[in-house]
Amino acid sequence: MKLGLIAGNGQFPFLVLDGARKRGISLAVVAIKEETDIRINDVADNVQWTGIGQLGKMISYFKHEGVEQAMMAGQVKHVQLFSGALPDVRMMKMLWNLPRRNTDALIGGVAEELRKEGIELIDSTHLITDQLAPVGILTKRKPDETERENIEYGLQIAKEIARLDLGQTIVVRAKACVAIEAMEGTDATIRRAGEIANGKLTVVKVAKPDQDMRFDVPVVGLPTIETMIDAGATCLSITAGKTLIFDREAMLKRAEAAKIAVVGS
Repeated sequence: MKLGLIAGNGQFPFLVLDGARKRGISLAVVAIKEETDIRINDVADNVQWTGIGQLGKMISYFKHEGVEQAMMAGQVKHVQLFSGALPDVRMMKMLWNLPRRNTDALIGGVAEELRKEGIELIDSTHLITDQLAPVGILTKRKPDETERENIEYGLQIAKEIARLDLGQTIVVRAKACVAIEAMEGTDATIRRAGEIANGKLTVVKVAKPDQDMRFDVPVVGLPTIETMIDAGATCLSITAGKTLIFDREAMLKRAEAAKIAVVGS
């Protein structure tokens, strides 16, 4: 069965391509002009570049390639649809029929359009399940009492904002919310928290209560740790089994050097 990949920004698409390569699988890749790293041309066998609103072109390419199942990997900032991108007719019709335009609704709409054409959107971690965070403390340093209290408090708040599809990350200090993620992404949220209250920050990133593993899967990596260092954050809590860790060895090594505790909750 031919597999397709809708590649957003960041490292996630490259991780999927590497997982496919290890299994001897060739993917038909749709790259988003506004998002995807141009280096994807060097590692993927078959790439079709489209604009963020060119849903019809994406579907036509997948059908031409005989794709029956597709994965979506990497963030696609849906705010771009409302900031100058010109949707094609198929995307316009989809947007018009959506009851709301949050992340779940938009990507769910794309999944439904794919389904109508006989293309199933599947778990984005299908080829890389070994990269998901395990349960427990992942660094040598354990969270101290204050950080444990921040995690406990932060999980309650983060799960609620995730349920409301407002974001998946909050930053806590002394059991008080310093920053809550909206459309800007995890790293920008951490940086904003550092500007407000630098030092002794705990970052809590969660999956949604009913996390759809087909899209919008929580991701952390080395850039997350670097941003935490700049912001003065000392502890990171992530949802075990539903959060992807990119460059795990390098990320945890950097966290160790910076005395940052990382926990799979």
